[in-house]
Amino acid sequence: MAGFSTAVTGLKASTAMLDVAGNNIANSSTVGFKSSRTEFGDIYATAVVGAGSSNTPGSGVTVTDIAQDFSAGTIEFTNNNLDLAINGSGFFQLDDGQGSVTYTRAGAFELDKEGFIVSKNGKYLQGYGLDADGNRLPIGNMAVTEKESPPKATENIDLSFNIDARSDAASLLPTYNKDEPGSFTWTTTDRTFDSLGNEHTIKYNFAEQRPVKQVLNFQLTTPTNYPEISGIQLQAGDFDANGRLIDNSPATTGYDELAVADDRIDLSTVVYDTGTGELSFELKAWATDSGDVLVEEGGATLANLNTAVEDRYRDANEVRVYTVTPGAGSGTISLAGEEIQVSAADNTADGIAGLIAAREARILENNPSIESIQATTNAAGDVILQVRFKADEGDITPEPGQLNDPYPVTVTGNVTAAHDADASIQGDNSYRGYYRMYAYLNNEELLDIGKVQDPGKGTLTEPGPILVQFNPTNGLLREINGQAFPAGGQVPALTIKGADPANSLTEITLDLTGSTQFASASIVKGSLQDGYTKGDLIGVTFSATGEMVASFSNGQNKSLGVVAVATFENQAGLQPSGDTEWAATLDSGDAIVNPPGTGLNGTLRSAALEASNVDLSEELVKLIEGQRNYQANSKTLETMNAITQTILQI
Repeated sequence: MAGFSTAVTGLKASTAMLDVAGNNIANSSTVGFKSSRTEFGDIYATAVVGAGSSNTPGSGVTVTDIAQDFSAGTIEFTNNNLDLAINGSGFFQLDDGQGSVTYTRAGAFELDKEGFIVSKNGKYLQGYGLDADGNRLPIGNMAVTEKESPPKATENIDLSFNIDARSDAASLLPTYNKDEPGSFTWTTTDRTFDSLGNEHTIKYNFAEQRPVKQVLNFQLTTPTNYPEISGIQLQAGDFDANGRLIDNSPATTGYDELAVADDRIDLSTVVYDTGTGELSFELKAWATDSGDVLVEEGGATLANLNTAVEDRYRDANEVRVYTVTPGAGSGTISLAGEEIQVSAADNTADGIAGLIAAREARILENNPSIESIQATTNAAGDVILQVRFKADEGDITPEPGQLNDPYPVTVTGNVTAAHDADASIQGDNSYRGYYRMYAYLNNEELLDIGKVQDPGKGTLTEPGPILVQFNPTNGLLREINGQAFPAGGQVPALTIKGADPANSLTEITLDLTGSTQFASASIVKGSLQDGYTKGDLIGVTFSATGEMVASFSNGQNKSLGVVAVATFENQAGLQPSGDTEWAATLDSGDAIVNPPGTGLNGTLRSAALEASNVDLSEELVKLIEGQRNYQANSKTLETMNAITQTILQI
């Protein structure tokens, strides 16, 4: 009777179902475990020749497959950065070092004594190495190969700041001193590192150019000689009868050559006395204190004799000088638009001076560009009238129709006036927005930040200040060390030399992009440098795209490799090999290996593990179903046995 065999197949199938459900329940807490499902098929035995299939009762049931469910389990977070989970499809690739490769979703990894990342059973996690440029190398064992981060000398500094435009440059001390805060406008400090990892500081001092012009005096030993200034040898024909440098090209070329050789010099102030051998001139206001001027006599360098603080500078204000001569009777003086009536009684030097002094406040109120008006008398009985303009006005241009005077002094009646051109001084507001920038290593050693040697001395750079200029109308940076650039244009970088005591060849690139001169507090808006000291390994983390990043105590991070993730055309064809691992088979196809997050690969989660995907409630129901099926097949055997006993009793 075939019923016995049929019932036995049912018992075997029910037992397999109970075994699978029990295995799922047993691994409900196994990291990366994938539940299985028992699949059944019926058995039919038919003859080649005989009745049709409709007359075949069937021969029972068979287990056709124990299929695995590769759906993702819940990702649970941990405190161990080496715990990894794949958020999506894919498997970690493991190598036992003997040529056997398996695949797993269980990402509970750890470091062995040699620094390799291994699974709990000692198999090596596979990934891509990285070369010095960050390019991926062939797949191999992943390891933490960097235990320390070597020091790196600072090579780049990004510094942006705002200097308060409201600061009064005129209040600065006349002589710059790095240790005297009153001699510079603002200071800030960057920390840097040398090639051995020692920390240093670079201190920057910014001294706004004051509204003054530097006066230089030199003494030639032989008055019949002529000076050589900034590499230009001047000749007798370059000076007029009063010893002033003149522009009379093409007869002579000294004036033009000197203008090109050294644009810091105010050529209108160059005077040489052939009787005494005295040479004097002034620097333009923007260039004051920016460096030395090389003056030579027959190849010998001359020293600047004007070193006294009280004599070294003169104001950059424009001063107009007039001589007013009193007469008999009454008259009128027109001064900067103010009419001053002079009676016969007041038509004296003292009287006119008093009338002008009485109107000074009114004149200043109506003429904002004028700083002061001063009227004094001389021994000849004349009034010496000085109109002093504000330094910010610079060189005052004449009003329309007036060739010499923007604010002419005119007289009518019995008063005469004349403009004293020789005594007048032109203004110079070119200092506006200019700062001398100094840099010091550890506030001691003056650094070379790009100051070109003074004209006539060479073309190399040397320690000293450079000039930084802001546009005085909008406060934006517009010139660095003589290199001008448009608003929004590329800001020229500075090169700092000598800031690495351990390696004299180290150069630091300083970028001042974003610096401004607005009417707000002086602050550092951004400061960033790329050097660091030696660091020790403090941890390893993984990014979503698989990069293994080592973190060091000096704040640096370094990518050591990329985790490999394997996928299969038919992952259902993988063969379980224990320890929550699978092996590739002909049915699954070869592994397709790529970094996480590429193609169909899932992304990586660090400090996380994938829990088992077993649904306990579903498995408990399967236990009930398996028990019921087993009992039912047992009933079939019991019934068949009863029938057999009946036949035997006939």
